[in-house]
Amino acid sequence: MERIDNLDKKILNIVMNNARIPSKDIAEECGVSRAAIHQRIQRLVEMKVITGSGYHVNPKTLGYNTCTYIGVSLEKGHMYREVVNHLEQIPEVVECHYTTGPYSMIIKVYARDNQHLMELLNERILYIPGVSETETLISLEQSMNRQISIPAGDEDDQK
Repeated sequence: MERIDNLDKKILNIVMNNARIPSKDIAEECGVSRAAIHQRIQRLVEMKVITGSGYHVNPKTLGYNTCTYIGVSLEKGHMYREVVNHLEQIPEVVECHYTTGPYSMIIKVYARDNQHLMELLNERILYIPGVSETETLISLEQSMNRQISIPAGDEDDQK
């Protein structure tokens, strides 16, 4: 993998705070040309350091007031991919992680309310072949949501 240098790190820190910032503003802050910024960002995308861009939508404004994390136990661990295929068909499931610990996977789900959550659990998630049980943790409040910190420093930090 190509190296990520200090200029790349500076660019990443800027765009992580504001993905809509104009290239000319990034160029000014970094002391390089707009073309250099464009080339660097394109290279970071190709390296899969930058994996997306877009808008963050507040689910509550769309009527999804209940955010939950659900620990999912599987009958057999190798069923993970099949279960993921089923979960992808449920729009309210927004994240899925294969995990170590007491659960085979953890999923993040947005529901309109507790009744909707109960329907998702009892009529959709628990009917997926391979799912043996679930444990639901309702988020009362999201206190922080941020990107990973990118420390400036030695070019050899990331290879």
